[in-house]
Amino acid sequence: MMRTFLATILAVLLVVGSTAHDSDAAGDERTQPTWSYSASIYLYLVPHDDDYVQPTVSADRGWLHLEARYNYEDLDTGSLWLGYNLSLGEEATLDVTPKLGFVFGETTGIAPGFHAVLGWKRFVLYSDGEYVVDTDDRENSFFYSWSEATVSPVDRWRAGLVLQRTQVVETLREFQWGILVGVRIAHADIAGHVFDPDHSDPTWVISVSTDI
Repeated sequence: MMRTFLATILAVLLVVGSTAHDSDAAGDERTQPTWSYSASIYLYLVPHDDDYVQPTVSADRGWLHLEARYNYEDLDTGSLWLGYNLSLGEEATLDVTPKLGFVFGETTGIAPGFHAVLGWKRFVLYSDGEYVVDTDDRENSFFYSWSEATVSPVDRWRAGLVLQRTQVVETLREFQWGILVGVRIAHADIAGHVFDPDHSDPTWVISVSTDI
């Protein structure tokens, strides 16, 4: 299922990108918004359970946000998202994307969600959340979230705290907190996260993100 899902998303992004390129070439490139793409993959190293990967790809053009995820809401589960990009501020910036997702696979449902980034100098607050309304069993509806508070003491490096709420990983806490350290290399951001570092068996997450 994962190969089929990723192949479908790649095909969609290629078609969208090709269409956007033709549209931009026909119009004035100075006034037409262009497409930007990003992708990330998170490797979860879970104690006493199976490890897994969680990929995400997205495309943005002006206000339009398109996104696809796998293994986020549940294992063997995909989701497709449509959002609206909003940006405010100059010295202190706020980027917010309210969005709506459609979840399918082991879990099926509809998910209103959001993505928000608040930046000021070397400080960044980041939060991504969604409430999945399980259409098969409403009792399984769940709020998922991932939030970070980081500072960049030197260029390219960042460190801080991370907080997640998920039911993909069985955790001792409703909200699982941790620490993270990341480095920017060219167009890639590489980070390591340790959840429940005060326990003998923490959860490790290694992520690689890139912008195109």
